[in-house]
Amino acid sequence: MKKLFSEKVSKNKLILSATSLLVMGTGTAFGTYEGTKDEVSVSVNGNEENIRTHANTVGDLFAELDIDVREQDQLSHSENTKLDSSMKIVYEAAVPVSLTDNGKEKTLWTTADTVGEMLKDEGIKLSSHDQIRPSPDTKIKDQLSLSINRAFQLTMNVGGKEKKAWTTSTTVADFLRNQNVKLNPADKVEPGLDDTLQPNEAVTVKRVEKVTDVVEEPLDFAVVTKNDGNLERGKQRVVEEGEKGSKKKHFDVLKENGKEVSRKLVKEQTVKESKDRIVAVGTKTEPKPEPVRASAEPKAAKPAPKTIASRSNDAVSKEMYVTSTAYTASCSGCSGRTATGVNLKANPDAKVIAVDPDVIPLGTKVYVEGYGYAVAADTGSAINGNKIDVFFADQASAVQWGNKRVKIKILN
Repeated sequence: MKKLFSEKVSKNKLILSATSLLVMGTGTAFGTYEGTKDEVSVSVNGNEENIRTHANTVGDLFAELDIDVREQDQLSHSENTKLDSSMKIVYEAAVPVSLTDNGKEKTLWTTADTVGEMLKDEGIKLSSHDQIRPSPDTKIKDQLSLSINRAFQLTMNVGGKEKKAWTTSTTVADFLRNQNVKLNPADKVEPGLDDTLQPNEAVTVKRVEKVTDVVEEPLDFAVVTKNDGNLERGKQRVVEEGEKGSKKKHFDVLKENGKEVSRKLVKEQTVKESKDRIVAVGTKTEPKPEPVRASAEPKAAKPAPKTIASRSNDAVSKEMYVTSTAYTASCSGCSGRTATGVNLKANPDAKVIAVDPDVIPLGTKVYVEGYGYAVAADTGSAINGNKIDVFFADQASAVQWGNKRVKIKILN
């Protein structure tokens, strides 16, 4: 526009010179015509010239200069302002700027010096999170392209920690990258990385971790019994104490945000073998008494039936309360033999109790309140801890005993 204005003024001066030569013979008339022109100062886009003109208004002057004034151009005086020689007319031509605002395109005409001034003139406001290219301090030039990406808010949850975030990103991947969130290969992201973000959407990153967990567990020892003919029937002796071993279990553990969600056993490894507990069980039987021969003497009173445990002068080593039940040897499928080999069907009057050997060792003599002296000679799958089962020859006595708490004495 500056070059155009200079050329236009020079052209007018050239015409004026040629006209002067042609009308030299009528110099008085021409001089009179030229003398009636007003001289005004005109600045077009910073290029200033003094122009003599017969134009009556600013608009007429710009028509003489072949300048088409646009609505967006900047004029120091309106086009219908009358000219006088004291006037200085300033004209700034607007230049087009292509603006894309959040995907919507339009063209703006502006006389502003910078992008920031143009946005202010146009009433276009930006938030601190919006993104604009080029920057607001960029100088305006013809055919400038300007882009504005409007920020929107969404919820971000990374590893269980939630916060609000502003973004101008279009995809989840771009958003996480701009938020400096680094993803591990096993992490789960919702929505998908290539999905397009929407305002008020939630982006979730679950931190997935695969670890190996090694757990050490004890290995119980087995109890092995061996018959001992030198030990009285009903008694037992620990030949070798058992020893527990240990093993390691290897698990593949999957964690999400630090919490375990699955566990899979992948390997077991024996660290230490257990050692069996060896117990000798007595099998020695007492000799049978000699049969009593018939005689003329009166028969002696029948002795009381034998019991495996009879009243003894052994000292009491311990007293304890236990839960007691009762059983018989005549149940269906029962062998009638105790864990130590006592034949209860052959010895119906025997005083025997079933015990947990870890609480009362087999072969121990006891006194049971309401039952009498007995021997711990049997075990049972349901007899665990402080619980005993007392033997009765008949079902009625066992039922009558029932289930009750009693005190027992452990005898030396």
